[in-house]
Amino acid sequence: MIEISGLSMRYGSLLALDELDLTIEKGEFFAFLGPNAAGKTTTIKLLTGLMAPTDGCAKICGFDIQKDPMEAKRRIGYIPDVAEFYDKLTPIEFMAFIAELFEVDLETARQRTPELMDQFSLIPYGQQRIENLSHGTRQRLAIASALLHQPEVIIIDEPMVGLDPRNARVVKEELKARSENGVTVFLSTHLLNVAQELADRVGIINHGKLLALGTVEEICEQFGAAKNGSLEEVFLKITEGEADKVKM
Repeated sequence: MIEISGLSMRYGSLLALDELDLTIEKGEFFAFLGPNAAGKTTTIKLLTGLMAPTDGCAKICGFDIQKDPMEAKRRIGYIPDVAEFYDKLTPIEFMAFIAELFEVDLETARQRTPELMDQFSLIPYGQQRIENLSHGTRQRLAIASALLHQPEVIIIDEPMVGLDPRNARVVKEELKARSENGVTVFLSTHLLNVAQELADRVGIINHGKLLALGTVEEICEQFGAAKNGSLEEVFLKITEGEADKVKM
């Protein structure tokens, strides 16, 4: 699970994240939504230990990401929107590197690597250098490698970027299946239809402040959407209203 308490991040005079409080339970599929520069990426960087917060804390499965980073990080599968690799490696070599990094035993790695590479259509590219792969193929490799050590928490930023419809469906089905099997999924996306299709709850953030939290139905009701209104309708209503406040 993920526990966030009073999490804030300031860049000089800019308050990028403003006292975020949020608990995401074991096995919950949570979608984090917001316009550009809303605070989504900052939140992810704080959750994964890539940055230290100005105030507050975040815990992964009970381990503080700042005070006990090794224990917290070994439970996370992190998939950024633009993954970084050792480009001279092949996908098979990279998967072996990830297995060693997360101390996956050799026999388990030998079993899971081909399974994941087959699932994400990576077998034909196994012996090619990563530098020669397309963006979509690299994204699939990032997802496969993040799942290799069977993380308890998956944190994923814009997972569908560069994926064709078939592989996008594979990713959605895999994330949902893992959630149903007890893995906590924290997904940041601009694709509101993906959030509406997959998420148990959604949170809408803008200007570093969490503005709405709940199921799609709860948020639609709370913000007075038309009957059978869409998440897109509510999202625009919430974030445009907040933008108007800032202009004033």
